[in-house]
Amino acid sequence: MLEARLEKLRRDPALAALGRSLDVYYGDAPRDAAMDALYRQFLKPGSLAFDIGSHVGDRIGSFRRQGARVVALEPQPLCARAISAIYAGDLDVVLLEQACGPKPGTLTLHINSANPTVSTASTDFVKAADGAGGWEGQRWDKSITVPVTTLDALIAAHGTPDFVKIDVEGFEGDVLAGLSKQLPALSFEFTTIQRDVAHVCIDLLARLGPYRFDVALGESQRLEQGHWVDAGAMHAFVDALPHSANSGDVYAIL
Repeated sequence: MLEARLEKLRRDPALAALGRSLDVYYGDAPRDAAMDALYRQFLKPGSLAFDIGSHVGDRIGSFRRQGARVVALEPQPLCARAISAIYAGDLDVVLLEQACGPKPGTLTLHINSANPTVSTASTDFVKAADGAGGWEGQRWDKSITVPVTTLDALIAAHGTPDFVKIDVEGFEGDVLAGLSKQLPALSFEFTTIQRDVAHVCIDLLARLGPYRFDVALGESQRLEQGHWVDAGAMHAFVDALPHSANSGDVYAIL
């Protein structure tokens, strides 16, 4: 059934910009197995996961394979349409067409029409990408206004999650600024064009509790260090990465 839904989405001209994402993020069995092994460390049947910045929802799929309930946030209309189609009828997936930030309200989302996976609410991210190696040709050619909630508000509405994934293209620190309580485990994306965002996120979490950290680079779905380190060591790891590392996800546990 999933393949039939994906094929229908791929044939939809209105969703042509998502074709590459659907191909990359769905149908790769080894990648799915690695992802499941990673998230199995944080989720089990009956757990609650938040997916902040769902894009086309591949993490939703992994969370559901662990038996977790999912609250997913995706403010891009095309992406939300794809997620709704892929997970239609799954009552354990709640999709909110909202962004997440430091306070409720609205924000401007900068859309990269040719590569929606890097659409962002961060103007600093757009500036950092301009002229940076590996980011050639990226254009944020549209802007839309979207509603914003906070992690605290999501927790009040849906309960405390066992795991939160945050992938919002340079807006990760703003998302964590809307969190005032400790969570058992979470991850946030970072890029080597904005290492300062990673440092802000690490410091925000360190102020909330005695978090320990590890990192998965790119789409490896594998924790690099194999052990959990303190905030200082994670800062040093991020600083030592070559520019060519491009991106990764920092994982944090209490």
